[in-house]
Amino acid sequence: MSIKEQLKSDMKDAMRAKDKIKLSTIRMIMSLVKNAEIEKRGELTDEEVVSLLQKYAKQRRESIEMYEKGGRQDLVDKEKSELLIVESYLPEQLDENEIKNIVKSVIAEVGASSVRDMGKVMQAVMPKLKGRADGSIVNRVVRELLSGE
Repeated sequence: MSIKEQLKSDMKDAMRAKDKIKLSTIRMIMSLVKNAEIEKRGELTDEEVVSLLQKYAKQRRESIEMYEKGGRQDLVDKEKSELLIVESYLPEQLDENEIKNIVKSVIAEVGASSVRDMGKVMQAVMPKLKGRADGSIVNRVVRELLSGE
């Protein structure tokens, strides 16, 4: 079952269960997908939908951070519940140790030795981690390993 089919099915379930938060979040995701399809002038692949969901999840995380700074706990709770729903459609995220192991093997492959080689390492590692790790975490891990921290 594709992600879009799963979204449609879950939207029907949310309607039946009268789960307003899940329903509104899935509707928002569906509208993002539809807009991207209009822009592309064709169907999105599952990989493209995952990329779209990652961007949306990142926006939710940034919103949570801003609302926490502003002291708006009610909005923080709403955003966190939406984020959980969005993340349920994303592939399983790797933990930091798994990311470090992959980055170490790429550093050995590319022959990187200092922080100046970070671009080469990131260019090689991101396709391997696509959809399974947040870019900012990967960036931090690569920087730590290259600077020898």
